[in-house]
Amino acid sequence: MKQKLYIDTSVFGGNFDVEFAEYTIPLFERINNGEFIMLFSTVTQDELENAPKNVKDLIKNIKSEHSEFLDINDEVVDLALEYISEKVVGKTSYADCLHIALATINKADYLISWNFKHIVNVQRIIGYNAINIKNGYKQLEIRSPRDFVKYENDEN
Repeated sequence: MKQKLYIDTSVFGGNFDVEFAEYTIPLFERINNGEFIMLFSTVTQDELENAPKNVKDLIKNIKSEHSEFLDINDEVVDLALEYISEKVVGKTSYADCLHIALATINKADYLISWNFKHIVNVQRIIGYNAINIKNGYKQLEIRSPRDFVKYENDEN
């Protein structure tokens, strides 16, 4: 079974950013080659509404058989609000919490982000996962696209 990667908004922008493209472009190539199922959500759509055309086109060009769209529901909202009430992050990070909750509840194998302040941050990851476990969910692996580099000597 293919691994499911929840891709947050920062990764789409990172595809066109000099600092992040080296790792982001190959990740999207791997998704389009069918190595993974990309999960994205209404949160991502809303955040990309005012993005440049090339960023919007990137998400449109992901083959539908390699992606899955996730909607927000009450369970997602409740979990996201718990991350805030337990002070993993502040109220201004609500959208980030929705990304985490969507990935958790929809059993993503990984959440991928370039957001090192609120998401890909050891202390925050510990906090998110403590709440996930307390609520009966599995721990969520949170990584940057850099962790998905495929090296030439890799067999698989």
